[in-house]
Amino acid sequence: MNNTVRLILGGMLLALLGCSLPPEVPVTREELFRTGVYTYYKISQSPESVLAALNRDGEVVVDATLNGKPLYLKLMALDSGVQAYVYEKARE
Repeated sequence: MNNTVRLILGGMLLALLGCSLPPEVPVTREELFRTGVYTYYKISQSPESVLAALNRDGEVVVDATLNGKPLYLKLMALDSGVQAYVYEKARE
């Protein structure tokens, strides 16, 4: 029984640590453009909607293309600034 309780509490702790949180200081439009994502990638979502999602959830995943290649672009609001991660879309 004791091991079961520890396992459940450990799982809950991992779930809480894995959740994204809104940034302590809101991300500005300048910080978003400093990443260069709107320069290098074609993104269908407006900068305002991306900023709103970043400031509400702490992260956002958007559809993007680079040279016609479809990608997912994950933006995360960190204390050090906005971080961008690029993932290829799986081919069907």
